[in-house]
Amino acid sequence: MRTGDVLPPLTLAITRTLIVAGAIASRDYQDVHHDPELARRKGSPDIFMNILTTNGLVGRYLTDHFGPTAVLRKLSIRLGAPNYPGDTMVLTGTIEQLDGDTATVRVIGTNGIGAHVTGTAVLTLGGER
Repeated sequence: MRTGDVLPPLTLAITRTLIVAGAIASRDYQDVHHDPELARRKGSPDIFMNILTTNGLVGRYLTDHFGPTAVLRKLSIRLGAPNYPGDTMVLTGTIEQLDGDTATVRVIGTNGIGAHVTGTAVLTLGGER
């Protein structure tokens, strides 16, 4: 593993169930995450994924790649294009820095309309990779 290495992509189907379940699991009961009609009344074409679900999916992507001994120490993300039902999000990552057992990774998640999430993660790596 070296600085500049690219992580394999993770492709995720953005289903209505994923969006609603993520909102419920994170106790985000805003109607734009579960009620299509109310979301439309507020100017959105449909319900959309909340930031906490995105946060969890980015964390999953990283720990799936680096393994069960990796610890996510810091995650800083910014949302862009919404994740709507029926779309697909592809997460990709690039190792920006390695310092001993610490890795800094740049993460991008794109969907059919653009960059849904961009951010940086710092992980402590353990064990063999």
